Formats: sequence, C-alpha cells, structure tokens
Amino acid sequence: MSNLETVTDALLAAATKAGADAADAMSIRGQSVSIDVRGGALEHSERSEGTDIGLRVLVSGRQACVSASDTSLQTITALAERAVAMAREAPEDPYAGLAGAHQLVTDWDIAALELADPSAEPSPDELKADAIAAEAAALAVKGVSQVQSATAGYGQTDVHLAATNGFSGGYTRTSRGLNCVAIAGSGAGMERDYDGDSRVFQSDLRSAEDIGTRAGTQAVERLDATKPPTGAYPVLFDERISSSLIGHILAAANGAAVARGVSWLRGSLGEQILPAGLSIIEDPSRPRVGASRPFDAEGLPVQKRSIVDQGVLTGWTLDLASARQLNMQSTGNAARGTSAPPNPSNWNISLTQGDKGRDELLADMGTGLLVTSMIGSTINPNTGDYSRGASGFWVEGGEIRYPVNECTVAGNLHEMLKTMIPANDARSYLSRVVPSLLIEGMTLAGA
Repeated sequence: MSNLETVTDALLAAATKAGADAADAMSIRGQSVSIDVRGGALEHSERSEGTDIGLRVLVSGRQACVSASDTSLQTITALAERAVAMAREAPEDPYAGLAGAHQLVTDWDIAALELADPSAEPSPDELKADAIAAEAAALAVKGVSQVQSATAGYGQTDVHLAATNGFSGGYTRTSRGLNCVAIAGSGAGMERDYDGDSRVFQSDLRSAEDIGTRAGTQAVERLDATKPPTGAYPVLFDERISSSLIGHILAAANGAAVARGVSWLRGSLGEQILPAGLSIIEDPSRPRVGASRPFDAEGLPVQKRSIVDQGVLTGWTLDLASARQLNMQSTGNAARGTSAPPNPSNWNISLTQGDKGRDELLADMGTGLLVTSMIGSTINPNTGDYSRGASGFWVEGGEIRYPVNECTVAGNLHEMLKTMIPANDARSYLSRVVPSLLIEGMTLAGA
C-alpha cells in the first residue's frame, strides 16, 4: 500500500477483526538527504526513504503497541493479531483509552500552518554547495585551524493518524538545515564551537556564509579559556542555551511526571514560580515553525494556552491518560511515535521578553559568568536541585574579560527562577522563543 490513509484504515480493520475493542493507528513516510563536506570536497552523503506503521489496541482495559516498516496486508494482519494477543496479557490500565467522539477536532487549516515548503527538494549539488560555502566562511575566520564538519540536509515527512472513534487526519512537514562546527587553535589549546539553522522553508534559511562565520568566530572567542573563581555570582544564560531553563519547567509541568509524583513543581499549581510579569505561552498554530501542528496524536484540537501566567503556574501539560489520572481534562498535548502509546509533550513555547539587551544585562550584573554552552546535567526531579557543567566568559565591570571553562553552576530551580530577568534577544522564528536569562546568586565552582 502506498496511500497512508489506506494503510491506517487497514490497520484499524485488522485490529477490529483480531478482537480489539478499540484501536488507533499511525503511518509515517519519510525521506531525507544529508551531505557532509570536508576540505571543500564531499566526505559523506546519505539518503533514506521508508514507511513506518504503528498500531495501538485496547482489549478489556489493557493496551499494547506494535510497529513495523512493511505495509503489506499480510504484515498488517499479523501485526494486529500480535498486538491483540499482547494486550490480553498486559496489566490493566484504568487510564488508557481513546478520546470520545465529542472531544475530537472537527476541522483544521493545514495551509495556514505552512508546515511544508512547496518548492522542489534541493539537489545533492545544491546541498553540497551550501556546506562548502559554510566551511569556507568558517576557515576564513582568523584563528580557525580546521572545520570539523559542515552538513546540509533536507527532509520530508508525511503523517497520518486514525482511530476507531472516527478520527482520521494527516499532514506533511519539510525541513531544511545547515550546520557547521569550527575548531580554533592547536594541540591541547584547541576550542570548538558551532552554528546552524533549521527551517521549514528553504527561503527562510540563514546564509551559509553567516553560519560558517559565526561558527568560526565563536570558536576563536573561546581560545585561552581558564577556570573562573569559586563563589556566589550572578549568571547570565546566553540565548543559545537559555531555553534549557524553561525546559526544566516544562518537564516538571508534564502531566505524566506529575501523575508519577516525580515533579519538583507538584503542589505548585496556582502558585507563583516566576517573577510577576513573566508568562510562558504555548502556541501550536505559529506558521512555518517545526513544532506547529493541526491536532495532537489523539485527534484532539490543539490550543494556545498559558502554562505560566504573570508568574503563576496555571496548568499541567496533559494527554488523555495523564488527564484521567489527575482527574482533569486533556490540554491537547499528546505526542507519539509508531512504537509507543501517546505521552504529553509541548509544542511551540515563548517566554515574555524583557526590555533590555544582553549587553545591558551584562552591565547590570557587574561581575559574574556569561554561560554560552553547557555539558552534563544533574537535576533532581523531586527537589529541583540544579547542577550543570558550563563554559562561557567571565564578566567584570559589566564587560566580558576572558573565556572560561571547566566550571559548574548550581542552585535550586525554585529559587533560581523566581529571580530570573529576561533580555530581549530571543529569535522569534524558533520553536522555543526564550531570550538570554540573568539569574542572581548562583553557586559557581571553578578554580
């Protein structure tokens, strides 16, 4: 079978015939091409195409998921029979189940979301030319000794979802990306940094020259790094990595984590967790953004909503199962792959921006650390205790003085986030629009 809707219909019919009380199915067709260059010549090229299918069945309050990459009727029949047999042996799950017909989305506007670029797929030669241009731009930066990688790629994914409750819908996504990793210095003093861009539309992609130049410049700026002093200092998280802080909030506000009791935000619903005036907004309807979608993985309508409103935590991120467990309503945030049941996930996120640029926040912080990259992560999901390896630049008198590395920044998310001060430098086209963030009084372990 080649039509994805036909495939999902066949999966549901086979599941019903095999004895399932209810079922949902997913079919995904993807194609991608990636080109790597080194030294101005092709180093590696890869193209992949394939179709994956997934089936979830429910039998007497039990569920099972199966997947395959073959869409023949014989495979579909065997898959459904196996899934039903597995479900009959699975433990009961009182929260599993499909949406009611009254909960399903009834209309959507795929065109308004602009999830797919209608222009032709770029040729391998076009991708190669972009990668070569990015590499050349990075090498042209004084101090860059080599380019570790320059990669250009394109992908298209077609998705169709259907369920025995009557839902059926699908859409197509495209993506176009370009990345460059530059190395500066030599021997034990080498430093590496990167830059890249990924867009839905080819015409929105930043230029190869800009990407390569930024990668090279950022690598050179890291040369001769040393450890910063140890103590309590303000820390400014650069816009490139600041979204990780908001990510910790989103993870703790995930209904699955809350239902399991492993969230440092449990008990905080309706309480202030950010400074007054700051909100975290989720909007799945932004055009030309990779995380936008017309409906969630359970066929429910998606919606613009406030996760944090004026500093106050207003709600959890819920799919049907976590909503039932918490005695709430789904927020339309179910996501899934072909081999597992739905789980709650976030779409496009934005944090209220401030009224100062990054340099102005540096001036305000006086002496402290500007973090531009992070490694490792020790986050206690129950308490919010936070510790991460970091590198960046030491700031004195409100100005960057020298690069630093091999240090650790630590604190507790409850206290950290309540002192958060945002800059106004977020990139509006990203899925997570989060500016640089200044956190007061973190513990810094360096020299």
